[in-house]
Amino acid sequence: MGLTVNNLVEWMNNFATKIEQNKQYLSDLDTAIGDGDHGFNMSRGMSAVSQKLSTMPDSITDAFKQIAMTLISTVGGASGPLYGTAFLEMAKKSSSTSDIGELLEAALTGIKKRGGAVPGDKTMVDVWTELVPEVKDHSLTAAKIDEAVAHTKEMVAKKGRASYLGERSKGHIDPGSQSSGYLFKALLETEGIL
Repeated sequence: MGLTVNNLVEWMNNFATKIEQNKQYLSDLDTAIGDGDHGFNMSRGMSAVSQKLSTMPDSITDAFKQIAMTLISTVGGASGPLYGTAFLEMAKKSSSTSDIGELLEAALTGIKKRGGAVPGDKTMVDVWTELVPEVKDHSLTAAKIDEAVAHTKEMVAKKGRASYLGERSKGHIDPGSQSSGYLFKALLETEGIL
């Protein structure tokens, strides 16, 4: 068990499919508390990632770098740099391990550093903080992913565009948390990684 180029590419293609199927929903979530373009931005980015990975990368490290650079150059707003940073950190870490828990932990550290968010700020950090330990403990389930995403609904945003709304950001799921939920669901459904 562990990450290979093949199952990493499969994971990204699964993620791209989920984003494509839910791009309107993600943008609707973002319309309530952000710019309204998260789903369409992520869809453009993940479609470019799938395209890029259709030529099989030589190594996991190469694959992570390609994913990171593609997301940074094609996804607008804060999501491109944040997801890009996550995959760049996984690229760096992948030279010493192919353990998905350790890779995701490095990614989370990078996201926190890049965006300055902490748990409770109503960002993707909330979902990653809850789910990375589940991956490491081999106890990740679809229900836990849904729960982690749903937790952001009653939070007041303290980072990102939603923070301008203050209390009015309550009652809405954070779009970056929702797309992160799809990333973890795609991981869960990809054979042989967990």
